[in-house]
Amino acid sequence: MREELIKAIADMNEQGALKLAADMLEQDVNPHEILDAGSAAMELIGQRYDSGEYYLPELLLAGEMMRQIGEMVKPKLRGDAEQREPLGKIVIGTVAGDIHDIGKDVVSFILDINNYEVHDLGVDVPQSKFVDKIKEVNPDVVGLSGFLTLAFDQMKNTVEAIAEAGLREKVKIMIGGAVMNEEVTKYTGADAYGKDATTALRLSKKWTGGK
Repeated sequence: MREELIKAIADMNEQGALKLAADMLEQDVNPHEILDAGSAAMELIGQRYDSGEYYLPELLLAGEMMRQIGEMVKPKLRGDAEQREPLGKIVIGTVAGDIHDIGKDVVSFILDINNYEVHDLGVDVPQSKFVDKIKEVNPDVVGLSGFLTLAFDQMKNTVEAIAEAGLREKVKIMIGGAVMNEEVTKYTGADAYGKDATTALRLSKKWTGGK
């Protein structure tokens, strides 16, 4: 069913994707597997966007599907997280010049239901806004998201702006997005690449001492 769900989301089959997600929950499939399938589908959608097969309407529909699936699985994931102290603080946003929020929203959701205090700055976020938010909330982790190759330089500039503000040693920085990889991580000066929401959660737990 996982592969079917990936295909349904990637092929823009909204009704089929939502039914499959609901069926998987009814069959007690681990909700993290459902979200992982969504992340895999987003990667395919990103590839199709880069190749010119998909355009903005498909990205918007994919984002809406993931929002609905996220709402479906949330009750299964949240558990007693609201009764516990947050594991840490995270500032996340899509860098300047990029208006895509699909992957970022999935990561924010996963971190939130795993008991992190998430400050989501939205999309097209300038370097100064990241710096100001870091000064305001003193986060443990900063997440820089980007769906397009133009985000490479913006991520690099944002990391440099954080360093120039004297904040670099206080935070761990991860990058994520369909076109990101380890080479881009080195180029930007970030600490790690979160290839999907599960990896982003694992990195956050590693850096904040979460179990």
